[in-house]
Amino acid sequence: MATINSGNKTTRSHSHHHTSFTRVHQIAALALVAATFFLTRLFDHSLAPCSDANHYTTPDDTVRSRGYGRHLNFNIYVYDKDEIDGLQLLLSGRDGKISADACVKGQWGTQVKIHRLLLQSTYRTRKKEEADLFFVPSYVKCVRMMGGLSDKEINQTYVKVLSQMPYFRLSGGRNHIFVFPSGAGAHLFKSWATYINRSIILTPEGDRTDKRDISAFNTWKDIIIPGNIDDGMTINNPRLVDPLPLSRRKYLANYLGRAQGKIGRLRLIELAKEYPAKLESPVLKFSGPEKLGKRDYFLHLRNAKFCLAPRGESSWTLRFYESFFVECVPVILSDQVELPFQDVVDYSQISIKWPSTRIGKELLDYLESISDYEIEEMIARGRRVRCLWVYATESESCSAFSGILGELQKKVRQFHQSAETFWLHNGSLVSRDLVEFSKWKPPMPLP
Repeated sequence: MATINSGNKTTRSHSHHHTSFTRVHQIAALALVAATFFLTRLFDHSLAPCSDANHYTTPDDTVRSRGYGRHLNFNIYVYDKDEIDGLQLLLSGRDGKISADACVKGQWGTQVKIHRLLLQSTYRTRKKEEADLFFVPSYVKCVRMMGGLSDKEINQTYVKVLSQMPYFRLSGGRNHIFVFPSGAGAHLFKSWATYINRSIILTPEGDRTDKRDISAFNTWKDIIIPGNIDDGMTINNPRLVDPLPLSRRKYLANYLGRAQGKIGRLRLIELAKEYPAKLESPVLKFSGPEKLGKRDYFLHLRNAKFCLAPRGESSWTLRFYESFFVECVPVILSDQVELPFQDVVDYSQISIKWPSTRIGKELLDYLESISDYEIEEMIARGRRVRCLWVYATESESCSAFSGILGELQKKVRQFHQSAETFWLHNGSLVSRDLVEFSKWKPPMPLP
């Protein structure tokens, strides 16, 4: 019996020790879970991409935690205007009289802003052999609009420039970056499909197959960039105009723009005539003595709860971006539109996209059904992410430039060789004629 009792005590003692040991493990496991949770939240917060000039925090439901700017690891080479014969023409025209300061204004200003920001970037390298990506500067949209080059001259000059770039030939253009800042996109370079169809194109314009046989935008290699909003609304302090409280806004919605013979715009203009108390669509002069000034334009824009953004000649519209700075909710009326940084920004939280085929009283009734509380919530979320539309310096953690750099990081590949590049057993790169890359002499044949 004594032996049995002793055994029972031993069993009970072991059971008690086991229970205590298990509790210690449970407590430690809970502590580990808690620590992991808080560290994860901290890490996610560190990746949040934006804070506006007013230091708004970023909500998890609007900007996803993958963020921008914390994980960049690449070098970019920016071609100098004097190192390639013809490149100067794409920057200042045949007479060299078009200045960068003249081109930084208007919807084509992103060509200048991105170029300038890259020249200052810490990711810039001055050694081609170190570069992962190559930037080809060009203000060709501005140059064309100001009469500096004809379409034919633009085409010929681009081909001439590309034929002098050994690294372009080496990769087939896969690691070369071009900016085309207008609705025409890369179509400004008439032969783009032959020469830069593999290159990375930065453009506000998405799919153009509704207007052309082929689109110059490829979802998998190209990058949608924000339009160029007037600096008076994005960078200057104070801004040109301040937003109005919802209670002081005269209209439910507005559309500020020309008809341009486009069905959606014409419908909005007619709808405004039918419901003038709800929808403002004044006749605006964008040229001549009655031209609408910048400040007057934004004073109009801020006077509605919803800013309508129909397509024009192309699918993108600057009004979408401008609306965030007068704090009205943008309503996209452009079915083919592509928006920037879509894997980071949840646009359904900050805007409305309505079928362009259903523009009418149904649209106004829908907008009128949305409460001011819901509108304020959408405006607040938009306020937190609008820093991504601002072309600010690299020191700003949230900007259009930081977003573009983040997107470019995804385009970096170790292997960029083209169909005209070959390599030998010792790793040396050669042409079809077995000439080593270091001995390639421009001009080189292009496809």
